[in-house]
Amino acid sequence: MIDATPETVIPAAPVAASEDRLLPGIVYALYLLGFSNGLTFIIGVILAHVQEGSAGPKMKSHYTFLIRTFWIAAAAFLAACAVFAVSIPLSFLLIGIPGLVVSGLFMGAIAIWFLVRTIVGLVYLARDEAYPRPNAWLV
Repeated sequence: MIDATPETVIPAAPVAASEDRLLPGIVYALYLLGFSNGLTFIIGVILAHVQEGSAGPKMKSHYTFLIRTFWIAAAAFLAACAVFAVSIPLSFLLIGIPGLVVSGLFMGAIAIWFLVRTIVGLVYLARDEAYPRPNAWLV
């Protein structure tokens, strides 16, 4: 006699999309590529904003960290650009040269800060750990 009841197959639990490390890794890579073209910074922050709401707690810490890194750097860079723009016409009178130097050094410091934060966050992601202080200003 043949048993007519089908067997219940329980599929293996897939990795939850909310704790998948692929998308935060892509955002970190886009941030690193942004130093060569700039556009991928914006693509990365948009992707981070879109994915943050559906992420689990571990990946949410990475998305929060990525979003804050972008917006803090963008605000600081715009401030440095404003000082630079004001200093250009003043440099003809030789009083704007310190502003040019300071704003240039500040832009370099912002780039180094952004790069260090991105690499440190990528290391935490590679270790499959939540970022410990995603709301911190420094690393």
